[in-house]
Amino acid sequence: MTDSIRIAAWNVNSLKVRLPHVLRWLQDQEKKQQPIDGLCLQELKLTDDKYPHQELEAAGYLSLAAGQKTYNGVAIIVRKAALASIASDVATSFLKPVRNIPQFEDEQQRILAATIPFAGMQPIRLVSAYFPNGQSPDSDKFVYKLGWLKALQTWLSEELAQTQRLALLGDFNIAPADEDVHDPKAWEGQNLVSLPERNAFQELLNLGMHDSFRMFEQAPKTYSWWDYRMMGFRRNAGMRIDHILLSEALKAQCSASVVDKEPRTWEQPSDHAPVIATIKKS
Repeated sequence: MTDSIRIAAWNVNSLKVRLPHVLRWLQDQEKKQQPIDGLCLQELKLTDDKYPHQELEAAGYLSLAAGQKTYNGVAIIVRKAALASIASDVATSFLKPVRNIPQFEDEQQRILAATIPFAGMQPIRLVSAYFPNGQSPDSDKFVYKLGWLKALQTWLSEELAQTQRLALLGDFNIAPADEDVHDPKAWEGQNLVSLPERNAFQELLNLGMHDSFRMFEQAPKTYSWWDYRMMGFRRNAGMRIDHILLSEALKAQCSASVVDKEPRTWEQPSDHAPVIATIKKS
C-alpha cells in the first residue's frame, strides 16, 4: 500500500473521442508507479447510456457519470485497487452522490460529487466541476456563469460544514491571476480573466479552500489549456483554468500539485491537460 493517493482533473473535450487517451494516460501513470486514484473528467459530451463503464472497469476503474447529449457532462473515476476493501463496487465506492447544484435549477450537467472511501485514510469528498464558460462579460451566458458561481459557493459552504475533507476539481474557466495568463494585457477584462470571475474564485478560497497548485513553487508560464488555433500549444499561449482546490484538512496532507502537459502532445488531443494533486495518507 502506498503512503499517498493522487487525484486529478481533466477536461477531455469529448470522452467518445478521447477515451483511448484517458485509458493510455491512466495506464502510463500505473507503469510509472504513480497511479491516478481518483480522476474527475469534464466535458464528456455524451449521454449516460453511452458512458464507457465497461471499458474503464476492464482497466481497473469504477465510474460515476452525469452525462448530457452534445455538451457538458462530468464524471468521477476511481481506481479499484485504491479503495477500501468494502468498496468493491459502485454502490459502496461512491457514497452520498450529488448530481448538479441542489436548489439551482439547471439542465446543464456540470457538477458531480461523491465521498470516496480510499484505503488507509479517511474518506474524501470529490467534486467534479465543469464551470460555465461565460462567452463574454456582456452576454446572457456570463450572467448565467455568475449565478452558477454564486450557487456553487452557497452549496460548497454547506458541504464543508458536513465534511472537512473536500476537493473541488475541474475546469473552472477562470484564470485566477495574471501569472495564469500568457498575455494578461491582451486578455484584460475579457471572459475567463474578468474581475467578477476572479472575485468569485476568491470567494471559493474564502470558504477555506486552497489552490493546490499555488501551494508549491512552480515553473513560470505553466498553463493547463491552450487554444487549438494559432499554434497555441506550440507557442505556450495558454492559461491555467483547470484547478484542484483543497479544504484545510486536505491542504495539510497535500505534498505536490502539477500539470501534466504530455497528453496535450498526443495526436487529436483535448485542448486541456490533466492537473494532479498528491495527498498523503497520514
